[in-house]
Amino acid sequence: MTVRGTITPLNAKALSPGLNRRQINQALKDSEAMSVAFIGQERAREALAFGLGVDTKGYNLYVMGEPSTGRFSLVKDFIERQIATLPPPEDWVYLNNFDEEREPVVLRMAPGEGRELVKDISGLIDDLLDTFPAAFDNPGYQRKKSAIKKAFEKRYDEAIDSVERYAQAHEVALYDESNAISFAPIVNGKPITDDEFAALDADKRQYFYDLIDDLENRLSESLLGLPAWKRACSEKIRQLDKDTAELGIKPLLKNLEHKYANQLGVLKTLRKMRTHLVETIVSLLAEENKDEKPDDIDRRLYLEEQYLPNVLVGHLLEDSAPVVYEANPTYQNLFGKIEYTNIHGSVYTNYRMIRPGALHKANGGYLLLDADQVIEQPFVWEALKLAIKSGSLKMDLPQQDVGMVNAITLNPQPVDLKVKVILLGSRDLYYTLQDYDDEFDELFRVLVDFDYEIPVTRQSTFDFVGKVRHQVEAAGLSGIAPKAMYRLVEYSLRMAEHQEKLSAHFAQVIELIHEARYFAFQQKSSQLELAHIETALNAKKRRTGRVSHALLNDIKEGHVLIATEGKAVGKVNGLTVLEVGGTAFGTPARITATVYAGANGVVDIEREVELGQPIHSKGVMLLTGYLGNKYAQHFPLTLSANIALEQSYGHIDGDSASLAELIALISSLTEIPATQSLAVTGSINQYGEVQAVGGVNEKIEGFFDLCQHRGLNGEQGVVIPKSNAINLVLDKGVVDAVKKGLFHIYTVETVDEAVCLVLQKEAGEMSTRGRYQKNTVNYHAVNRLYNIALMVNGGDDD
Repeated sequence: MTVRGTITPLNAKALSPGLNRRQINQALKDSEAMSVAFIGQERAREALAFGLGVDTKGYNLYVMGEPSTGRFSLVKDFIERQIATLPPPEDWVYLNNFDEEREPVVLRMAPGEGRELVKDISGLIDDLLDTFPAAFDNPGYQRKKSAIKKAFEKRYDEAIDSVERYAQAHEVALYDESNAISFAPIVNGKPITDDEFAALDADKRQYFYDLIDDLENRLSESLLGLPAWKRACSEKIRQLDKDTAELGIKPLLKNLEHKYANQLGVLKTLRKMRTHLVETIVSLLAEENKDEKPDDIDRRLYLEEQYLPNVLVGHLLEDSAPVVYEANPTYQNLFGKIEYTNIHGSVYTNYRMIRPGALHKANGGYLLLDADQVIEQPFVWEALKLAIKSGSLKMDLPQQDVGMVNAITLNPQPVDLKVKVILLGSRDLYYTLQDYDDEFDELFRVLVDFDYEIPVTRQSTFDFVGKVRHQVEAAGLSGIAPKAMYRLVEYSLRMAEHQEKLSAHFAQVIELIHEARYFAFQQKSSQLELAHIETALNAKKRRTGRVSHALLNDIKEGHVLIATEGKAVGKVNGLTVLEVGGTAFGTPARITATVYAGANGVVDIEREVELGQPIHSKGVMLLTGYLGNKYAQHFPLTLSANIALEQSYGHIDGDSASLAELIALISSLTEIPATQSLAVTGSINQYGEVQAVGGVNEKIEGFFDLCQHRGLNGEQGVVIPKSNAINLVLDKGVVDAVKKGLFHIYTVETVDEAVCLVLQKEAGEMSTRGRYQKNTVNYHAVNRLYNIALMVNGGDDD
């Protein structure tokens, strides 16, 4: 047609990006490319370097971007490179508080000294077990102990002897059996039995009764001080035990005190430990009368529980600042926890059962968190803000754990906190936190904004190839062929839907590499070739293509009415994109319009039945604005029209069908048939300018697949906005068909250009007199609208 010929279709070269193969080949040979951390993202790189470099409270970072854009791996890799030269932070050690066991003491130590202290205290315990109870078997100790006992026994014997002499003087015998003293009368020089005593006369018996009572009173008076003597004896033995224990402990602790002379905190602990240790040694190792004496293992465990330091966080001198990512930031995972054990039915804990959280591990370094995970966890967000603001990390129990019964709850001393927190989250969450949390901007002052697309430059191409090479090597392949690399670059461009921008979703490129690796290994190839990538892409298309294949079959079998030849009034082929799971595909859809006399305006059937979403409804409402501005400047716009997306039974959103809907409406209004060999996509404004839409590649390929199945006749094609030309990254099949002249892709800037193509008739331009040329589309449209206005509103009497 001559009308279509006035608008030239795109050349095949414009349908896919032009790759700079020389730059790609150079990057394939350059070994420096393998060390690349970022692909593009200059704005994010600058913000990240700034945020990590500012050592001031409140300059924490929020990394904004969508998942699968490589945010985490890129940020973590960049941080590790930045901090490789930074020294490790201090060790944090919890020690037993001998004054108040429920409040363990925290100790800050130089890197590596925490483990060294544990080693030294463990050695001290070994020495104690070697020294005791052997020290109590020493002859000198035994002599002193025997002397104390003999002094007590002598005093006891003297008291008994005085009573015994008095008794014997009055013919009474004294018996001392098993510390039980008894008296027996003596008659005729020998003690008598009970029977003999009963045979005595009453006066004699009464005499002995009175005498024995007197003796018992004398005995009581003599032994009145016995408890005090026994206490004094026990105290002397206890003091001897303490002196002996202290004598053995002193040189052992002296060595440690000398070693840690510059560590005030350790010295204070060792000095407090001395007193406590003496008591422990006496009670644990010096008692002889215990029914069940503890063995060496039990003694060691007891001593370790009392004295062995708990290294909460330890580092080595050769370490650098820590970079910690906590994937599941629950309260305990982030702030640490206190473990418990069960002893005889009661819950018990001590300072050695304190466990670190991610904040402890990242202290002095960097902590990476998923912002949405942090927000969802109970109590975590507020506690995290408090810790950052105060610079102190206190291990409080979360509220849901407070109801424990019979538990010793520890209150450990807080740890000084200096950490750079890096939140990874979406744009929506960032703006939500800004709106609803006044402290957010104060604590997270640095925004690291990741782009969705990366402009194709020499550097970004170099970085992309380097990252691909790194992933290929990590996948166990020896290398990648240049043609395969070209295809991966093109794949990234296709994901970005732009001929001059790479997609930031590098994770999908990695996914494709691993899928292609599977087919490479099947063919026993150690190098990734173009054929492997194409096979992987086709396999994925087949795996995820059931729905798209079923829709295409419905059209082929006539269940869904789509014409690719001929003409029809009020019927235009629109183009839609469907997203199912993680895949998107295009499919044509017939758009129909009817116009009749009335004043109902343009009715969107999809909206009326609540299938049309807000953006789609907005696109349809714009049609009325266009019709009024274009055709009804001198008379009221009056018509009734219905527009529908035929055989669509799901929700519809987006305004990309508004151009096709307008053409269908104009076709029905003017009764000029629209060609069915073309499909249309595009958004319009009220002034008739055609605007870009999304998913243009999938839309074109969806209509092309149908036309190819029915047979390409050289007339078929699609009409897209001119501003979408830069977004074309089409499959090879479409490009080849365009090269052969079997399929065409037209770009338009205005509705009139699209009308010319689809209705195959001149749209018509308005003259200086405000009228359109006769026999043009716009001329017929004005006349029809004017006639409807007369019919509905009535004519002037003039």
